[in-house]
Amino acid sequence: MRLKSILCPVLLWATCVCLAAMHSTVAVGQDAVEKAETKVVDAPAERSDLSEKLIGTWVLTKTVTPGSPSGVGTRLKMITPTHWCVVQPDPISGTIVFQHGGTYKLDGKKYAESIDFAGESTSSLIGQTMRFELIIEDDKLLQNDLQGVFNETWERAKPSQK
Repeated sequence: MRLKSILCPVLLWATCVCLAAMHSTVAVGQDAVEKAETKVVDAPAERSDLSEKLIGTWVLTKTVTPGSPSGVGTRLKMITPTHWCVVQPDPISGTIVFQHGGTYKLDGKKYAESIDFAGESTSSLIGQTMRFELIIEDDKLLQNDLQGVFNETWERAKPSQK
């Protein structure tokens, strides 16, 4: 299936992009660095069960707003202990439709994503914060937007089988 053949390289590429964005100084000036340093989430020893389950790569399986082309089955969300990143490849060409990410804060089931970096197509989102309620059941992540616009279901990405 074409999707599986592009998903592995895209996942690897997206991970590299996210890691590069997380570990490099993209913004210019000490103020930007200090601002990024103030967004650190709880230390690992203080992390909740939900925060531990949240870490990983997720594939979008259901959404109210799939986009064009649809992100269902191709959109990826990667979450580390301190950052998150979303990337969506075109299912036919494999080119990136959009990508953005940043830091997040988790308080119980309340999850807030700060958009700190983005590709050209979603750069207008930089500086915004999206708020959700999260539920993780087995390998399913239910992300509910308080306005109902970005209610999404994600499944934990599985290693591809050859």
